[in-house]
Amino acid sequence: MNINILIIMMIGLSAGLAVGAGFVAFLTVLGIIPRLMQLTKTISYVRLYEWAVILGALIGGVLSLLNPIFDLSSYWLSVIGLLDGIFIGMLAAALTEVLNVIPLLTKRIGMERNMLVLLSAIVLGKVVGSLFHWLYFVDH
Repeated sequence: MNINILIIMMIGLSAGLAVGAGFVAFLTVLGIIPRLMQLTKTISYVRLYEWAVILGALIGGVLSLLNPIFDLSSYWLSVIGLLDGIFIGMLAAALTEVLNVIPLLTKRIGMERNMLVLLSAIVLGKVVGSLFHWLYFVDH
């Protein structure tokens, strides 16, 4: 094997490990996954969360390397957009909750008793935004 190919392989492996370590540090240090499990009351599914993160990272990495083209109908795009929106919305809600943004915001605007409504509005906004993106920009 050519030495240049080995060097490129080592650089790629090192970059992948650095990005993976940063992703794990992001999820671990901020405690996003445990907080997400707390908010959704799904702590009993901790193994499922672990495998979802691992498989999502692996499949995402493989798909980004292969650059596949999927010919999907609008129905499937709306399902994918809905799931994507739910994930992004829940992740954003968990991140803002971990960083105490929501409690400060609710206190400032006088909605301390309606924190769940505000979180639901954020999640719903993310879902609608993702659906709009998937159905309007991806399909056309």
